Amino acid sequence: MNFTPDSKVLIQGITEPLGATYAPLMQAYGTQVVAGVSPGHGGTTQQGIRVFDMVEQALSVVGAVDSTVIFVQPYAALDAALEAIAAGVRQIVLISEGIPPLDMVSLLRKAEATETLVIGPNSPGLIVPGQLLLGLHPGEFYTPGPVGLISRSGTLTYEIALELTQAGLGQSIGVCIGGDAIVGSSFPQWLQILDEDESTEIIVLVGEIGGDSEEAAAHYIAEAIDKPVIAYVAGRTAPKGRRMGHAGAIINSQTAEAGTEVGTADSKINAFRRAKIPVADRPWQIPDLVKKMLKLPTRKG
Repeated sequence: MNFTPDSKVLIQGITEPLGATYAPLMQAYGTQVVAGVSPGHGGTTQQGIRVFDMVEQALSVVGAVDSTVIFVQPYAALDAALEAIAAGVRQIVLISEGIPPLDMVSLLRKAEATETLVIGPNSPGLIVPGQLLLGLHPGEFYTPGPVGLISRSGTLTYEIALELTQAGLGQSIGVCIGGDAIVGSSFPQWLQILDEDESTEIIVLVGEIGGDSEEAAAHYIAEAIDKPVIAYVAGRTAPKGRRMGHAGAIINSQTAEAGTEVGTADSKINAFRRAKIPVADRPWQIPDLVKKMLKLPTRKG
């Protein structure tokens, strides 16, 4: 993993609306955006960033890059990611929402074979406060500090980062693993990364209803993570048995029809509690739980 101010970053889909909007914001945050890729736009510039038709062409001019942020349309995302992997890029951030599931299966097989880290899809990406922004995170919500923040929901990542910042608790990293049905890197993978990260003293995990990733994370924390973890699960009040959409996530309670409660808020909360992981009822409670675990003074009242 190489997410530092020295990391060189490529933007694929830099002429897409989101790419054109966030490329200069990433640059303004201090990220070294060395080139953009957008087929048919080679030889132009976008906000002062050189644009190439292909990843290989870009790298032949700017040299190796550490990460690529992909803003292309969902049906073009697989080709864009495979092109980056073929060129030797080993950290991929997929902003695109709604990438076809079979495309993600193909991508993840290639990523595993090449030891490529994939964040997303349907993710605002990653931020190392004060150092690096890969994606859409509002940098003003974050400040450097000891709290590692991993989440399935983009907007909740921002909200909780702001709650922590306002409580005087900075963050070592903020990452959203993505809200689509099939995502690249998982909660356990990021838990391991943060457990080994010297800048992280405590981890805040933000989950939501649907799927079993939080149950798997709770089991992994109990078995393998040494650092303290705080959890929050969104969607407690969602009607049971109804398909819903939240940030592109498929919230599906059909698992209940198979005679299991996996995927519900209660299932996830109970899994965390069995693993002796404190669970916040509301986002605003997270800073006090963090301070309690770090033995810092908490607010009164």
